[in-house]
Amino acid sequence: MDFESFRLVAATADLDDEPAAREHADLVELRMDMAEEPLSQLSAYDGELPLLVTNRPSWEGGEADDDGRLAALEAAVTDDAVAAVDVELPSARDGDADGVIETAHDHDASVIVSTHDFEATPPMGELQETLRSAAQYGDVGKLAVTAETPDDVLDLLVATRAATVEGETVATMAMGEAGRHSRAVAPLYGSRIGYAPVDPAEATAPGQYDLATLAELLTQLDGA
Repeated sequence: MDFESFRLVAATADLDDEPAAREHADLVELRMDMAEEPLSQLSAYDGELPLLVTNRPSWEGGEADDDGRLAALEAAVTDDAVAAVDVELPSARDGDADGVIETAHDHDASVIVSTHDFEATPPMGELQETLRSAAQYGDVGKLAVTAETPDDVLDLLVATRAATVEGETVATMAMGEAGRHSRAVAPLYGSRIGYAPVDPAEATAPGQYDLATLAELLTQLDGA
């Protein structure tokens, strides 16, 4: 799947949620690090929406142990239903994720290279450099930061627009209440992916809207 246009992703740890996501989502993200028997779920999957697989380690806000984490991702991307995979920027930069990236491309799956800052929003120069680096290693460079003020969100939007003008494909969002609206407005500045849980009680990041709400906001803004 390409990300030349915006894609809305429904995040879940249970692929049985897929029918409830069909009305609004373009893909379903299986959070393998939070799922029970994720590879078995993939093998049994017969849903309509293509899948994005993510196996997030604890040092990027997930629950997966490093041991076997990337091997599981590599196995997952061989499944025909998987259209994209998410790997962390440090793993891509260090070469640890080379096998996942190569296997993904061999199976026509896109690679999202991501990084998260759960404490703050870095300075503008760092935002721009991180996005460039992530986009260099993946088909999409993803950056999630934590906003404490409206200025933090503004900086992220400026960095998003700058990367897009430079020809990079990026996905950005500001976590936390101060940054919540970024999930709806960042696509106007070039962000190509938005994330939301089908059930608001199952949010995978601070400040997420539920899927139906985010879809409605995006539709209203796109038509503005």
